[in-house]
Amino acid sequence: MKIMKYKIMVLDIDGTLTNSEKKITPKTHDALIDYQERGGKIAIASGRPTKGILPYAEKLDLKKYGVFIMAFNGGKIINCQSGETVFSANLPLKFLPEICDEVYKTNIGINTYEGDCLIAGNGVNEYTMIESNIIGLKIKEVEDFVSYVNFDINKCLLSGNPAEVVELEKVLSKRVGDKLGVFRSEPFFLEVVPKGIDKARSIDNLIKTLGIKTEECIACGDGFNDITMVEYAGLGVGMANANDKLKAVADFITSSNDEDGIAYVVEKFTK
Repeated sequence: MKIMKYKIMVLDIDGTLTNSEKKITPKTHDALIDYQERGGKIAIASGRPTKGILPYAEKLDLKKYGVFIMAFNGGKIINCQSGETVFSANLPLKFLPEICDEVYKTNIGINTYEGDCLIAGNGVNEYTMIESNIIGLKIKEVEDFVSYVNFDINKCLLSGNPAEVVELEKVLSKRVGDKLGVFRSEPFFLEVVPKGIDKARSIDNLIKTLGIKTEECIACGDGFNDITMVEYAGLGVGMANANDKLKAVADFITSSNDEDGIAYVVEKFTK
């Protein structure tokens, strides 16, 4: 068997692995199965919680090939074959009052995850509904977010009108940015995570565990929260539908998520 230059592919989900209908197309599916059959490893890196990623890992035969899930923008890494949590970082709950203090001045929702539920504070808006539909979790609205969330969490997702989200990002970055990670994953989603947690660090943790070098890694994405991993990887790939900031740091621009851009990467760089 030919020795592959790239031993692992790290894939964002929305806008990258899946098309506009949130589905893995047959061509992309077959290309990734073929890559794994030839010895390559797949890791799915997303801001989604674990349960929102599992259906895609299952589609890629996680039990057979050992697909890795990198959930919460890298806050938790799971080996789907063994069920082992390779890495996990929790958001310190002591910062929730500060975050909520600013959120409650806006129309932006504050959300986190508990079992099969998306926990929602400061009301439920259309963008909270978008998250619920994307990840397949029902919404549980709570009156006092700070008091309710007394369990370990990996992140908070702030959801709202893009213009308001941009302003809240500035405010929170100034107030807690030295203690927490604050960044947009979509124009209407603002992520708050433990300091230093992003997809690049998550990849670094994973490949060191696997004995894989940075230059042997491909990372593919389209969103703001994919920029660090595209910069980090030996081959950073931007989708044709990616934002301009990501495209600027990518080593290669593939076709769009609706044109089997991931299948094209597999064909061009792993055979």
